[in-house]
Amino acid sequence: MMKKILAAAGFTCVCACAVAQDGWKMVEGKIATPWAAKVDPSMPLPEYPRPQMVRGDWKNLNGLWNYAVLPKSEAKPSAYQGKILVPFAIESALSGVGKTVGKDSLLWYATSFDLPKKKNATYLLHFGAVDWRTEVFVNGRSVGIHEGGYDPFSFDITGFITKGKQQLEVKVWDPTDDGPQPRGKQVNRPHGIWYTPVTGIWQTVWVEAVPQTYIAATIQTPDVDNKRLSVTTDVKNLQPGDSIKISAWDGSSVIAETTAAGAAEAKLAIGNPKLWSVKSPFLYDLKIAVVRKGKVVDEVKSYFAMRKSSVKADQHGVLRMMLNDEFVFQLGPLDQGWWPDGLYTAPTDEALLFDIVKTKEMGFNLIRKHVKTEPARWYRYCDSVGMLVWQDMPSGDLGARWNSRPGYEGGNEMDRTPESEKIYRTEWNAIMESLHNFPSIVVWTPFNEAWGQFKTIEITEWTKQKDPSRLVNSASGGNFYVTGDIMDLHNYPAPAMPKVDLFGAKQALVLGEFGGLGLPLEGHTWQGKNNWGYQSFKDADTMYMKYAEFIEALQPLIRKGLSAAVYTQTTDVEVETNGLMTYDRKVIKMPAEKLNAIHSKLYSKKIGVVKE
Repeated sequence: MMKKILAAAGFTCVCACAVAQDGWKMVEGKIATPWAAKVDPSMPLPEYPRPQMVRGDWKNLNGLWNYAVLPKSEAKPSAYQGKILVPFAIESALSGVGKTVGKDSLLWYATSFDLPKKKNATYLLHFGAVDWRTEVFVNGRSVGIHEGGYDPFSFDITGFITKGKQQLEVKVWDPTDDGPQPRGKQVNRPHGIWYTPVTGIWQTVWVEAVPQTYIAATIQTPDVDNKRLSVTTDVKNLQPGDSIKISAWDGSSVIAETTAAGAAEAKLAIGNPKLWSVKSPFLYDLKIAVVRKGKVVDEVKSYFAMRKSSVKADQHGVLRMMLNDEFVFQLGPLDQGWWPDGLYTAPTDEALLFDIVKTKEMGFNLIRKHVKTEPARWYRYCDSVGMLVWQDMPSGDLGARWNSRPGYEGGNEMDRTPESEKIYRTEWNAIMESLHNFPSIVVWTPFNEAWGQFKTIEITEWTKQKDPSRLVNSASGGNFYVTGDIMDLHNYPAPAMPKVDLFGAKQALVLGEFGGLGLPLEGHTWQGKNNWGYQSFKDADTMYMKYAEFIEALQPLIRKGLSAAVYTQTTDVEVETNGLMTYDRKVIKMPAEKLNAIHSKLYSKKIGVVKE
């Protein structure tokens, strides 16, 4: 199935044995996934990194770079300390280093590269993600600074290039949980549900040759009710008289096209739209071009889907989450997105796809991406297979008091500093913009369990205003406010839901976390003992019986008004053994076919009829 999805998406998977090269080898001492041995140190993760804006003139810069860890007080390294495999974080086994950095040190990288050959080109240097504060130098000159660990960023390096090879240096500072910035589940002292720090480059680095006038970004929003797609294009160096030509394709057939003056919003009429759904994840192709005097100056290839995410009252007046105006019960795992060998970064593209495919095979239709983002290709795969995604904002600057019970006083929001607020708002805005075009994302979640929760109503309303095409889950399991579309209860281990008569007419009711059934398996754990689960078992059969009991218990809750449930979790992560799979992905703890069979009962059309 994975090979079919890779081929259908136009992607290839390049695999080679991981061998020592220029002093690099994987750090030993921890478990690893099967894909670790397939990492090619000469070109890890070689695939095209940006499926929503595809051009041909690009070069992947992943591979072995020089690195050094220096005190913050020191200037640039006089000598580098060894090799690091980019894009794996320095703390990871696959980096070949396995060192921590911390708030008092800087991580330096250095490499050199040749530019893609193109006449009169503008050269863009792209970073998929770097945690956290990054300064980039090309040929000894600073080209820019970026703050944010979860959003892609680029610099125009045209004015910094010289003849021959280009010298690239990257300086990174990341305080992990000693700073106010978003950092998800990273802590300096890992324990329980908190994991190893991730410092530095953790997604693909690449350089691209584009024309002097080029498309920098697009925003594509489907409108199912009016059968149209709106497209806004950000074009750099647009000239008077330039126009934007946009065409939508179903296979080899053009189904809609339009021309916009300059960068104005364009609307494409999509007659008889094929709606994207879990069972039929249809994707249209999209071409966007800058045209000057009848000639194409720049063009990117993309794709989109016609799908609608909304809430609507059922026959009892209870709000339900809807997909394309139909109630579809949403069931899926809490997905941390961590790897024992790569930490934040999957070892290969095949590995990145594996978790999604297995989740689908188990009969889930949802993944809640928990306080982390993923590379763009991960969302592309969710788009391709028909997997709904709830996207969390990575948390940071913890300190609010948590009240997990709706209807009770007792929690509080934080008083963040102006610096902390600005960091949060800037990165949440950047994350939403970078992920906007992926149709699989149907819910944004600004806060989780009061972690860094502040100005909930203001942040929620801003999120909804920025993207009204998706639902907003204001505070997953956290301090509750009547804002946003969803009330999200967390309850361990057994299923539960907010009371329908109190809350069901105001917000869709979901169980944002439950379960956490633990099964540590010898030879597949992060450490030999002291592993942890919300409720631990000694064998898989007993755990399956309890799990099946929980799934059975969801049925009456769905009838009452439950719209979604999220089980903790996809895989074990470090000392946490609550996974449906082991951390190394070598053992599926409960057979996928058995899970699929019991999950399918929850999708019955007899549950949750919506009134007209």
